[in-house]
Amino acid sequence: MVSPDTAWYHLAMAMTLRLTEEQTKSLRAAAERDGVSMQAVAIRAIEEYTSRRVARRDEMLRQIVEEDSEVLRRLADT
Repeated sequence: MVSPDTAWYHLAMAMTLRLTEEQTKSLRAAAERDGVSMQAVAIRAIEEYTSRRVARRDEMLRQIVEEDSEVLRRLADT
């Protein structure tokens, strides 16, 4: 059970992101260009990265099923 005193923590997780000076400059520049916060740029980057990974995994699975359909069919029949 979540205590009312710590419920906020379970709604949104806080974290510290350690960046090099160059990464910070790049993040700040992107945020200024887009007119958003550095946090918004970082969140967008994380969402795009995870979305691409899921899409890539799904494509790889589709390819495996397509290329190995005969083997998969025989395995299912055993």
